[in-house]
Amino acid sequence: QVEFEYDGPSMKTQVPGPRSQELTKQLGDIQNVGAVHFFCNYEESRGNYLVDVDGNRMLDVYTQISSIPIGYNHPALLKLMTNPNNLSAFVNRPALGILPPENFPDKLTESLLSVAPSGMTRVQTMACGSCSNENAYKAMFIWYRNKERGHNTPSDEDLSSCMINQGPGCPDLSILSFMGGFHGRTMGCLATTHSKAIHKLDVPSFDWPIAPFPKLQYPLEEFTRENAQEEARCLEEVEDLIVKWRQKGKPVAGIVIEPIQAEGGDNHASPDFFKNLRNIARKHGCAFHVDEVQTGGGATGKFWAHEHWGMDDPADIVSFSKKLLTGGYYHRDELQADKPYRIFNTWMGDPSKNLFLAEVLNVIRRENLLEEVTRSGKALLHGLYELQAQYPGLLSRARGQGTFCAIDIRDDATRNSIILKARDKGVLLGGCGERSIRFRPALVFKEYHVHLFLNIFNDVLAQLK
Repeated sequence: QVEFEYDGPSMKTQVPGPRSQELTKQLGDIQNVGAVHFFCNYEESRGNYLVDVDGNRMLDVYTQISSIPIGYNHPALLKLMTNPNNLSAFVNRPALGILPPENFPDKLTESLLSVAPSGMTRVQTMACGSCSNENAYKAMFIWYRNKERGHNTPSDEDLSSCMINQGPGCPDLSILSFMGGFHGRTMGCLATTHSKAIHKLDVPSFDWPIAPFPKLQYPLEEFTRENAQEEARCLEEVEDLIVKWRQKGKPVAGIVIEPIQAEGGDNHASPDFFKNLRNIARKHGCAFHVDEVQTGGGATGKFWAHEHWGMDDPADIVSFSKKLLTGGYYHRDELQADKPYRIFNTWMGDPSKNLFLAEVLNVIRRENLLEEVTRSGKALLHGLYELQAQYPGLLSRARGQGTFCAIDIRDDATRNSIILKARDKGVLLGGCGERSIRFRPALVFKEYHVHLFLNIFNDVLAQLK
């Protein structure tokens, strides 16, 4: 047992409790609080346990929407904060694009480059997942236009027309995305996000192609032929859309996809599907962008979910954030911005986050956490299979890779009720898609945490049977 961690959940009130309700009312006078679940006491939270302001201690299997790598208040990270040599990184936040600190190349090498995806030696830091994807899209468009021109010197007409949002300076290019995908809530990302209407409603968007993502049938081993046909259908549609959009005068500069569609419902596809998609991108001269914002950082048992595909050259761009604490994207050399200020903003990340990430990676290696995730993930998925067999009218389609797991509930209302009942019993869960519950524990989630969770989950399900 992690020596600094609690031994289990401990509930004192319903959630949200009185103090949380009071604070929600207070914040409601300042902001929209419709999405606030409860207020937290982060000082008292430890490891896999989140404590709220009413003193309720919950086993956190959702971890700030999949973004806590090694649990709350990890001793290694607290120790990092006490090192006087690190103070400057926390006190002085630089505009990295113009005035980086002396140790920035070393820190990038030590942190992000030490876990670079296969075939990539370049990384561009950013602040969050949305701006990582937004700038990755820009990089793909710039690369595509330079390729079309045969050089990277724009014409006078390019320069003048772009200032009034007209072509050829603002070209009619597109990015192909997939139904169920989620890539962020900024304008470009939102055009490629198709998970929930609430994200997109009332916001103007681009006329970009949207391909179907395979809908696999479970258990996979019983539906191999049907699933292979479904994947082939989706790949055929991708090719058709690329041709159609080229004919419309809006060529596809890039394809963006998640290795597992997370927000959209934990939708999986086979390694063959992704390999074939990569080949289609190559064939049609499109950049291939793998969005690992939610899947990156070890939750699937490998550091990058795309490693499960077994490819030497899996992508042209891989974006990240969440568990990597900083945002950004890795890219092949040819997608390097050709001029200064094209991929740019004031902060472009935060050097203090690279310090934390380097230490997180040390902990992952020292404690063999990816092996731990694989073990815990097997126990979690096995437990979900058993519960699914026990409650066939209630649960279906248990699926996952590592601890990146999900299960479908019979309907949306029941799913939401289960999440609230589990919370009152001391387990924090998250929903995704139309009726799924997604499991997103930290990498320090051990097998005994799995059994603790499964027992409580079983109690909740027994009440609903």
